[in-house]
Amino acid sequence: MSLRLHTLPTQLGVVRPSCRELLCLLVITATVSGGSSRMCPTACICATDIVSCTNKNLSKVPGNLFRLIKRLDLSYNRIGLLDSEWIPVSFVKLNTLIIRHNNITSISTGSFSTTPNLKCLDLSSNKLKTVKSAVFQELKVLEVLLLYNNHISCLDPSAFGGLSHLQKLYLSGNFLTQFPMDLYVGRFKLAELMFLDVSYNRIPSMPVHHMNLVPGKQLRGIYLHGNPFICDCSLYSLLIFWYRRHFSSVMDFKNDYTCHLWSDSRQSHQVLLLQDSFMNCSDSIINGSFRALGFIHEAQVGERLIVHCDSKTGSANTDFIWVGPSNRLLEPDKEMENFHVFRNGSLIIESPRFEDAGVYSCIAMNRQRLLNETVDVTINVSNFTVNRSHAHEAFNTAFTTLAACVASIVLVLLYLYLTPCPCKCKTRRQKNMLNQSNVHSSILNPDPASDAPADERKAGAGKRVVFLEPLKDTAAGQNGKVRLFPRETVIAEGILKSTRVKSDSDSVNSVFSDTPFVAST
Repeated sequence: MSLRLHTLPTQLGVVRPSCRELLCLLVITATVSGGSSRMCPTACICATDIVSCTNKNLSKVPGNLFRLIKRLDLSYNRIGLLDSEWIPVSFVKLNTLIIRHNNITSISTGSFSTTPNLKCLDLSSNKLKTVKSAVFQELKVLEVLLLYNNHISCLDPSAFGGLSHLQKLYLSGNFLTQFPMDLYVGRFKLAELMFLDVSYNRIPSMPVHHMNLVPGKQLRGIYLHGNPFICDCSLYSLLIFWYRRHFSSVMDFKNDYTCHLWSDSRQSHQVLLLQDSFMNCSDSIINGSFRALGFIHEAQVGERLIVHCDSKTGSANTDFIWVGPSNRLLEPDKEMENFHVFRNGSLIIESPRFEDAGVYSCIAMNRQRLLNETVDVTINVSNFTVNRSHAHEAFNTAFTTLAACVASIVLVLLYLYLTPCPCKCKTRRQKNMLNQSNVHSSILNPDPASDAPADERKAGAGKRVVFLEPLKDTAAGQNGKVRLFPRETVIAEGILKSTRVKSDSDSVNSVFSDTPFVAST
């Protein structure tokens, strides 16, 4: 459209448009004013680059919003599903999106493709049950993500993959049963995450021995209060360590850290975790956890040791100095015997000695934020050679004791199984006694001569021999004489007479029988 200006031939040079040109200007003005009326929908409240559409029963974003807005609030509506079409237009300058208190149950991939420059996303107080993989991958510059007060019980390890600038993550008030360790280690770790709130979930225990993988600057921002922990000395040592380092996550919520202690009747009751003499936990267990967290180092005499200053201030624009056990100042780029401090805060002890053991304090001073932090590290120095010799001696003593026990057991077994059986000994003894009795019988009762009469042989066959020991009597006049019966003396042969005739073997058995003899009158 071209405008032809007719200049009147006057001295002032007045410009006067034609009627046709005035009509065109009116059309343009009407179009612009009509567009301005559609910049803020009737269901929303607009203030330049801020739009609030709260509690308007909306199911998606209105399509006639000003595209250059920076903050959009859609709270208290009925948005249920976030898919690729729930935002119909692109908002390239939108940096804050609030969708809390809706009915969101699922988030699809590509839901935020039209809002690539979001820095703060609020999805709290919805009905999310899980966070699938890569649902936030388009939000490359996202810094704050609020997912608290949902029903989340499962987090995919890659759910927050690509959020390299994420600094704060709120997961409080969900149904998580495990601490999300994947946020700090592994392929999808978030190096800039300085604040993680997993309070008031259902986490019963913590991976204490893996927490040493988390940098100290990130440890400070982990909030765990309100979880149903099971009482454990390792957990206590972790929290008491944070308390001693004055972490606000523990200092500000000290009374909200409780645990369930089981009694003998299989009933549990809650007790405060951060209390003195908790469960009588020994110092060795607590120090073991501190050692796992990297704040107790074991050094060997003569072996180089490197200790890092694990400060939350970071190494950029930060000055580090160390203070030794004897208040000796250790500074970077200064010649010191046996010590060297680097610009990044690392301390090297070239050849540790016993007198180098103690508590070392690293002081980090950030020049931009004027932030100072002190990190205490305990260094223990021991002699590996001495320990090894002591261990060798202990092994020799234990081996000798074990060998003596084995030898004793072998001797006992030999005694039990190689000693002759008492039954066999008794049988052999009876046989010897029988042989002796046969000899005595043959002496006292010689076989009758072949020329002896048969009647005499019969009479001799019926006789028995008995050995009588003298009865000792204390009465006077006995003098050791044999007295068979108290009142009268009988003939031994008459006593031993029997009505039946026995063989010689029967006679011997009768002699050595335990059956008492009864005298015949």
